[in-house]
Formats: sequence, structure tokens, C-alpha cells
Amino acid sequence: MTKNIFIASAEPYTGKSVIAFGMVNMLLSKTQKVGYFKPIIAEDDLTQKEAHLEAILDHFSLPIAYNDTFAFTRQQILQSPNSENTNEMINTVITKYKKLEDNYDFTVIEGSDFLGEGIAFEFESNALIAKNLGAPIIMVVTGKDKTAIQLVTKAINIYRNFLQRDLQVLGIVANMVDPGDVNDIRDALTAQLPAEVMITVIPMESGLQSPTMKEITTALNARVLFGEELMANQVDNFVTGAMMLPNFLNHIKENVLILTPGDRGDIIIGSLQANLSANYPKVAGIVLTAGTLPDEPMLRLIEGLQAVIPIIAVDYGTFETSTRIGAIHSKISKDNKKKIELAIDVFERYVDMQVLDDKIITFQYEGITPHMFQYQLVKWAKSQKKHIVLPEGNDERILKAVERLISQDIVDITLLGDQLEIATSIKRLGLNLDINAINTHNPAQSSHYNEYVETLYELRKTKNVNMEMARDMMTDVSYYGTMMVYKGHADGMVSGAVHTTQHTIRPALQFVKTKPGVSVVSSIFFMCLPERVAIFGDCAVNPNPTAQQLAEIAISSAESSARFGIEPRIAMLSYSSGTSGEGEDVERVREATAIVKARHPELKIEGPIQYDAAVDPAVGKQKLPGSEVAGRASVLIFPDLNTGNNTYKAVQRETGALAIGPMLQGLNKPINDLSRGCTVDDIFNTVVITAIQCQDL
Repeated sequence: MTKNIFIASAEPYTGKSVIAFGMVNMLLSKTQKVGYFKPIIAEDDLTQKEAHLEAILDHFSLPIAYNDTFAFTRQQILQSPNSENTNEMINTVITKYKKLEDNYDFTVIEGSDFLGEGIAFEFESNALIAKNLGAPIIMVVTGKDKTAIQLVTKAINIYRNFLQRDLQVLGIVANMVDPGDVNDIRDALTAQLPAEVMITVIPMESGLQSPTMKEITTALNARVLFGEELMANQVDNFVTGAMMLPNFLNHIKENVLILTPGDRGDIIIGSLQANLSANYPKVAGIVLTAGTLPDEPMLRLIEGLQAVIPIIAVDYGTFETSTRIGAIHSKISKDNKKKIELAIDVFERYVDMQVLDDKIITFQYEGITPHMFQYQLVKWAKSQKKHIVLPEGNDERILKAVERLISQDIVDITLLGDQLEIATSIKRLGLNLDINAINTHNPAQSSHYNEYVETLYELRKTKNVNMEMARDMMTDVSYYGTMMVYKGHADGMVSGAVHTTQHTIRPALQFVKTKPGVSVVSSIFFMCLPERVAIFGDCAVNPNPTAQQLAEIAISSAESSARFGIEPRIAMLSYSSGTSGEGEDVERVREATAIVKARHPELKIEGPIQYDAAVDPAVGKQKLPGSEVAGRASVLIFPDLNTGNNTYKAVQRETGALAIGPMLQGLNKPINDLSRGCTVDDIFNTVVITAIQCQDL
């Protein structure tokens, strides 16, 4: 049985970092303890961290010290190629690797990068390391600047070289392939390789190849004049501004970098204005060449503009600058979250993860870890794509979350608000989000407006709502979004980033109503603790629930727990455990527990029980010996809103736990509320769980 896998290449710039990110992400969905080891790193200056390695550790929060993730720099290996030093090198690698292996269930090993001289020796070193670590290989070859025949020939030769060294190749990844050659390459490799070798062909993905303004600035050793806060802008192409402005404007493409001497004020101002215009694509940045800068009045003009794009200056001429930019190989760094997410998405789109999973050993745990849970949520949401309406369409956090949701193809989205304002915000924020990939509705101008008004009037006329009131209410985004869900024009709604909880859920309570047999709407949080995921309810809606309401909250929470893959073991929390305490509050919890047991005798439930007895096995065993729940509770029901809200926030702040929610339960249709202090991650996660709720309808 294997506890590791070796990602190997035999040439530079194969894009194996995509496989590395995807592999770690996949494994973390199966097991909690995943190690990462790169025996030979390319960074010779040990005061600097290798960007890719640092990005892996940072993105996945792997608890590994940077210096424990590698054994040697590439230069150290090349300086001592004799057999005695090679043996010493292997011994050092094995020693460092074993320290990781002992602490992790699975370790991903990445081979070296083949940058510069000594490629043949480097291949031998990688093969020797893989063999001594007993690691099967995933082999990566690049299709960039190769014909289909050249790529297939290269892949077969590398595969045979590994076989000659008694190494097992689990799969071959042909990366950065011309889209037109994908099928031919897959067919050729399948025909010439054994059936047990997994074949993956990944077409060229421009978003992974394009450098950022920060990478270009570093490579050119440029001076940043303006827009330092926008250095994450991605550059997909560049153009030289050496022509007259009207003709030049025709050459502006999406995410273009403009090269021009600093004395071409017309090109500079024209580029800035084009970036602001809704009729031109986004400009990624400007490079002022030949050591020339704009005159002082021009600099003041640029500085006074509200929407500045990055402007950098170099001493090279325009031709040399363009040559240097063309030679840049973009890397995935820890601060480029978009590129990391794209790398993982590309892996999941093109690698048959079930086949790969069958070929490597992973471990199943009782319960579910936070990373497993989040991975599973996205997988569930993607399995049956749903349509979610977001009423607060112009909020920056909402738009950033939508960018992630759309790029990963998790849900369909409708944003409420003015389409032009939303498009302007998307451009201002530099988001890679096509306004045509989402639906936008301005309630008062919508073709559904009159229909929705009529429906609202019919639903609420017995509650003293007249037609004029219905018209006014339907201009409110919360009412409009809720009506979309009620009418089936959207599957679910998420709001609350700007509006209060009451504003968000009032329309739902008025006409979406509760499910049959449910009298109370409640909420839960998925608390992603360091070692497990627990459910906290109700921490957001009901201030002082009765015993009957507490019982309903517990039952709804148990159903939600089971739906999201967490075995429900319910703890009805109080300041007393078992029969040790008395008082009105304890009796209310005791009565609620009895109601749940009577209605659902199959549920595992304990109450009243104190928090420590519910979650700590030692305390639980002492206070309630023989209990199925004590010390192992997965669903914790708080006696009132004051206790629940404060506890979830205390646990979140003190442990660093991720709190996903609140998720409302009990409504006929999924409507979920956000906190006004929510983050982009909060919005992303809430939309995902809302989409999963929609699948049950």
C-alpha cells in the first residue's frame, strides 16, 4: 500500500503545479493529514521562499514548517554529482521525508523543475528519489510549442525511461495542449500505453499562463508610478502604443498591457479613459519605456483621476521590454488566489479523480473534517446545479463571491440592481466576471414586475395590503428576490450583507411560509472546528424559544445535519447535566428533550447537558456515563438566542473556527440570511449550502 505519490516532469515549465494543487485539494477531501515535500527546490537563495511551495503551504494551511518541505536546492545537487555525494543526498532526503511521513496519512512529493543546466542528472536524481521513497509517479509533459506527434513521442520516451528504472507510473498528464489536438493526443497515448496507465489531457488555459502586473514589475525591475494596489491585475496580451490614438484604440483587448514611451501623453490618457469606458475592455496596466516619464502637469492629471490603472516605468527600449515580457513564465504565488482557484478547477475538470482515487491509497475517517466538509459541499452543489438570487447585487463582497461561484460553475446567479452599475463595479474591482454570464434584474423595470405585484396582492390582501402597497413593496429587493423564489424563477435566495435579518426574512415569513408540520423558522451554523464539524442551533433567529419550539429546532437541526453528511447526535444544552439541576430553564430543556424522544425515538439525543459534557469525552463519561451523545455531540442546541449567538462567536474567535451560516431551516423554500459583517468566503459558503438545500425540493 502506498502513502505517497511523486509528481514528476523531465522538462521545464510543464505546469505541474496545477497537478500539485489539485492533488492536495483532492486528498484533503479524503483525509485530514496531508504532507507536502519537494526534495529539490529551484530557489538557491535560502533567505527567499520558493513561490510555488509557499503557495501550497499557505493556501491549504498545511501545518508544515517551510524548511521541512525540502532537502536541497538545485545548485547544491549540481555541485556534487559523484556517487558518494549522491548516496549522502538520498540519505538526507529519506531522513527528511520520513519525518513528514510519520505525521501524515498521505504525502504528495513534487519533483524538481529542470531549470537550466544539468537536466540529465536532474532526471536521474528525481528517479532515484522516487525509487528510494517507494513513490509511484504521476508524469507531466507540456504541449506548449509542440505538435501532437512531438508531445506523444516525448511522453512515451519519458515513460520508458521511468520503467527502465523500475518505477511505477500511475498516470501521464499532457498539459497545456492545443485544444484542437486534445482528442488526437489522448487517442495516441491510449493506443501506445498499457491500459492501467491513466491518461489525462489538459488544454491550454490562458488564465494560468498570463503573468500579473506584479510579476512583470519584478521581472523588469520596474518602478511603480501609480496603481500599486492593483498589481494583481492579470496580463493576457500586450500592445505597443506607437501609433496615433484613434488607431491605437482599435488594438485594446481584454486585460491588455500597453507599452509606450513616457512622452506619449495622448496614449497614456487615452488608455486611462478607455479603461473607464463601458465600450472598451479592461486595461491591465501601462509600461513607460526608454526611461522617459510624463511631464509634471501630466503626472498631476493622472494622479487626480479616480480610477488609476498600474503604471510602471523601465529604462529599456520598447522592443527590449516587449521581448523580456514575452519571456516571463508566470508562477502561482500565495497572493494570487484567483490563479490558485483556477488551477484546482482545471485539475477537477480534466483529471478523472475517481480513477486516480482507485490508484492511490486514501484513508476514511469517522466523522468529517472541515476541509472534507467544504470540499463535499461544493461537490454536492455542482452535482445538481441550482439558480440562486442575490438581492444585493452591487455589494463588492457579493460580486467577488459571484466571481468564484461562476468560475467554478457551481450555481446560476441572478443579481438584483441596475445592470450598468453592476457592470461598472465589476470593472472597477478588476473581476474576471462576464456580466453576460449572470442574470440581472432591476425590480421596478423588470418584465416580471407587474406579475409579481399581482401575486403579492392576492397573497396579502387579507392582511390589509392594497395594490398600491404591493407595487411599493415589490420595488424592494428582498420582496422581489423572495417572490422570484416563490414563483419558481429562482431556486433559492441569499441576502443580508447590507440588509438586516428582519428585512431579509420578513417576506419569506409572509408568503413563502413554513413547511408542513413546522411552526418555527430556525437557524444553524456549521462550525468548522480544527478537528471536526459541529452544528450549532439556533444562534440567529429565536430569542426565547418555548419547549415545543426547542424540540422543533432540534428536529430540524438533526435533519439538516444528516442532509449534510454529519451523523446527528443531539445535545440539548443547559447549565445542568442530567438530573443534577432544577429550575425553569432546565425544565424547559428537559421537556423539549422528551418531546423529541416521543416524536423521533430513533434520534440520539441527550438533555439537559452542559457544553463541556457534550463535547469532551472525559467530562461526558464522568457526568453522563453510558450516554450515546455525551462527549460526542455533533448537533448542539442552545436554550436561547443570547446563549447561542454569544457562544458561536466566542468559539469562532477563540479557536479560529470557520462558521458557515446561518442557514435557515423550516421554510418551504431556501432563503438564507447573511451577517452585515460577512466576508466573501461567508457569502460563497452560504450560497453553496443554499444550493444544496434547493436540491431537496
